Amino acid sequence: MAKYEPVLLKRISKDNSDHIDSYIADGGYLGLKKALKDMSPAQVIDLVKASGLRGRGGAGFPTGLKWTFLPKDHPGPIYLCINADESEPCTFNNRVLMEKDPHQVLEGIILTSYAVGASKTFIYVRYEYGDAYRAMERAVKQAYDKGLLGKNIQGSSFCLEAVMHKGAAAYICGEETALLDSLEGFRGQPRLRPPFPAIAGLYAKPTVVNNVESVASVPAIINNGVAWFTAMGTEKSKGFTLYSLSGHVNNPGQFEAPLGITLRQLLDIAGGVRNGHKLKFWTPGGSSTPIFTDAHLDVPLDYEGVAAAGSMLGTKALQIFDETTCIVRAVLRWTEFYKHESCGKCTPCREGTWWLVQVLKDLEAG
Repeated sequence: MAKYEPVLLKRISKDNSDHIDSYIADGGYLGLKKALKDMSPAQVIDLVKASGLRGRGGAGFPTGLKWTFLPKDHPGPIYLCINADESEPCTFNNRVLMEKDPHQVLEGIILTSYAVGASKTFIYVRYEYGDAYRAMERAVKQAYDKGLLGKNIQGSSFCLEAVMHKGAAAYICGEETALLDSLEGFRGQPRLRPPFPAIAGLYAKPTVVNNVESVASVPAIINNGVAWFTAMGTEKSKGFTLYSLSGHVNNPGQFEAPLGITLRQLLDIAGGVRNGHKLKFWTPGGSSTPIFTDAHLDVPLDYEGVAAAGSMLGTKALQIFDETTCIVRAVLRWTEFYKHESCGKCTPCREGTWWLVQVLKDLEAG
């Protein structure tokens, strides 16, 4: 892989990287100022659409296109909900961004709110993410103090209120409509659709739900332009993303790279499979995605490449297992998690995961 300079992770090792003064000194909020001064909301949407940015939460739906689904000339209010309920096992890219560079996330949130016409944004953070929640809470307060949130931001007519919300400690609340129910004070359960959130979301008002990494990518696109972003990645999966690498590797962690990198290349960066052992199986997008083996080391890790090989890119949580791991035991452990976290609304999941656990326990027992 050609040398790549990180964008989302470039500041995380700096002292006080979570403070607004440090962020502004490094060029932070210039994208917001540029948008408010020189661009209409429609132009921001068109720029993000042209960039090809796809939602980084798992589904990979085009972000700019999603923003256009809101009804035209709606009297409002329009809401933006940030899905920071990162509960897919071994996924931790949102946590790193919120803890280490919360203002990058917040600038993306403000830009997204400006683009879609939202007057209020809710930042829904996973219950277990105490440090990330507090970092975002401090960032919101600092932004208010600097006039980057609230009334007439940067002297414009744009006003935005930001509300922090601690999640319900439930895996299902990572699904966008369950998140909306949880925000409203109900038990988090997926809603039947239609209507979709863009038409009747939070409090039955038009709502956009975006992932942390998705919005955090927007400031760099505003600052650097479409050609810069599309020069990275693959034909249909543009730009850069974060890969959460964990398990039997010498240097597990968060790795930023253009979409389309392979696991073989990522393992080179991460120091390889732990010494004296060899790769047995791995997940390309979290434990809810079909498993790959060492035969898939050169599959491009983008939405199309992983799908063509029979799995899903998902949250890009790459769990690496060597030959010491029993695959039956590993899948049993995952299935026990999904059985426990089932919201119970749909019969195939509520009953099916229970039966899967019984079958896998029998297999494990021989």
